Amino acid sequence: MLNRGYAYTTVISKRDHGQALLSHLASLYPHSSSPAWQQRLNNGEVTLDGIAANGSETITPSQILVWNRPPWIEPDAPRHFEVLFEDPHLLAVNKPSGLPTLPGGGFMENTLLRLVQEQTPEANPVHRLGRATSGIVLFAKTPQAASQLGVNWNTSRVQKIYRALAQNVAQEDVYEILTPIGLVPHPLIGSVWAASPGGKPSKSLAKVISRTTNTTTFEVSLHSGRPHQIRIHLASIGHPLVGDPLYGSTGQPLESLPGLPGDGGYLLHAQFLRFLHPISGEQINLEAALPSGFSTHQ
Repeated sequence: MLNRGYAYTTVISKRDHGQALLSHLASLYPHSSSPAWQQRLNNGEVTLDGIAANGSETITPSQILVWNRPPWIEPDAPRHFEVLFEDPHLLAVNKPSGLPTLPGGGFMENTLLRLVQEQTPEANPVHRLGRATSGIVLFAKTPQAASQLGVNWNTSRVQKIYRALAQNVAQEDVYEILTPIGLVPHPLIGSVWAASPGGKPSKSLAKVISRTTNTTTFEVSLHSGRPHQIRIHLASIGHPLVGDPLYGSTGQPLESLPGLPGDGGYLLHAQFLRFLHPISGEQINLEAALPSGFSTHQ
């Protein structure tokens, strides 16, 4: 079934001044080649300050660039979720693996945001989980709740605990991981978050839950909120997630044909979330049951 299409809108920045529009589009959206963008321009899908563009224009700062993407058939995704908690201010759900939290990467309607807002239009996510990551996603239903949770989210006032299935057998029982996380080159999408000496400070605490002959199941507590933090951090200590198509044993993208950030194949689950209710102040303790895949590796 076709979705409704989407208008991708950006504002031309000072650093892009003087570029030809066609080359700018190809660098802004590197998933498509210059000839593909020229075809979209010929189809009338791109406007610059509200005027249909042909690609030869020289862009200047503050211009409004819009790509009116026609409706398309989205990739399949699970379209179910479990409500874990709800009151007038908050909604917490258990997201299945394979369902994006937010629109992007070809997904618009097949997203947790769209499915939740069909039932609760005022709900907006306080955070996001990667498409292949399952578990607790918290939504705010009022501006007051959203504001208070936003202030506290990446502090010790909010406890976030994940379960992860990783490669190789851990030699220690507990790891404090402080690997900095920043953008590094990626051959398909330009850049991706990964272990980077010049990256932002990051902290995770990984405790061993169980070991098999070639895997380790970790419980990981987050003390910062970087993109793909658990995948990167465990990989950086020699324990990439089993089946992770993107990160190798250094926390960097795999050297041969690394996957994309949204690709699945691994087991990572947001199992526990503990925080003080932003309005009432009461302690909220949430738990999302483990997916069946974890039970086969205990």
